[in-house]
Amino acid sequence: MVITTIETIPVRVPIHEHLAIRAKGGTHAVSPFLLVKVHTEEGITGLGEVSCTPRWSGEDQVTAAHFIASIFQPLLAGQDPRDIEALTLRMRHALYGHPFTKAAIEMALWDILGKSVGLPLYRLLGGPMREFVPTKWSISGVEPRRTAGIASWALEQGFRAMKVKVGIDDAQDIARVREVRSAIGPGIRLGVDANGAWTPAKAIDMLRRLADFDLWFAEQPVPPGDVEWLAEVRSAIDIPVIADESVYTPQDAAALARAGAADVFSIYVGKSSGIGPARRIAAVAEAAGLACTIGSNLEMGIGSAAMIHLAMATPAFGADWPCDIIGPLFYTDELLREPVPIRGGEARAPQGPGLGVELDEEKISRYRVRS
Repeated sequence: MVITTIETIPVRVPIHEHLAIRAKGGTHAVSPFLLVKVHTEEGITGLGEVSCTPRWSGEDQVTAAHFIASIFQPLLAGQDPRDIEALTLRMRHALYGHPFTKAAIEMALWDILGKSVGLPLYRLLGGPMREFVPTKWSISGVEPRRTAGIASWALEQGFRAMKVKVGIDDAQDIARVREVRSAIGPGIRLGVDANGAWTPAKAIDMLRRLADFDLWFAEQPVPPGDVEWLAEVRSAIDIPVIADESVYTPQDAAALARAGAADVFSIYVGKSSGIGPARRIAAVAEAAGLACTIGSNLEMGIGSAAMIHLAMATPAFGADWPCDIIGPLFYTDELLREPVPIRGGEARAPQGPGLGVELDEEKISRYRVRS
């Protein structure tokens, strides 16, 4: 089996206006993503998805399509797509950075492998560790008066764990968390996500002020880049700290573990450069006695399926830390023939071979970005 061509399809799918995520970096109201099809001589096609949000990842549809056409297509053509580790290493050496672009190709290679043997991806990764992946809802940094309605909606959908975006304005942050806690009551777990907005001193002050609302965790309270900042915050507060923007690689994970800077790693398939690299980060966490969860860049169906398979088969993703595999719930439409089985509080793995998803070509044509 050999790779013949790699096809890229830019798409733009609207997000429900009332659910659009607002955080420290701005508002995520539409997703211009890049779909990837890795074609083989045998007629098996693998699917991948690049999450294109430049202010967060530094990648967009143009850069992803350019590097796939100019670097990865020539590099991988004629190679056996089932040699995933070898091809992942080739991609890493051929281009610095751009993890979301690399991840799209890598998940497509796993899709091909699964289709070639007729097994869902989580089986190839070692089999299921759990019946389903627990999930939590993410509440945008909107005006505080709107958050109670979003939280109540999430409860109705079945979510029993949530987080609130903070780090935008001190008074509004506090009011937003107060409104959500009031709406969901004392029995629902609630964390905050600052997306690296605070200095260590501000983070400690704000998290102490928010303690009255029975916080479950604080996610990325300070900017990435200096593990000591995160360690300083963790040592000064009484709730677990989740590292997100601080952990892209196994080396990042090892540095955080050595510094005692986090209790939990938020791992993405895209941010990690693929499913295999994400599992290596999870292995570092497990060896250090730390937990893992899966974060979200509002992935659509293909990316979400990859995340579910990863979490289903990897021991470090336990039930204590629900994942953010909720992206498809934000969109006004679906690009798959059958939606990924995600509902309030849980995500289940598609049972078809590979990633277990198929594109709806009519929908692809409708939402395709045409130059």
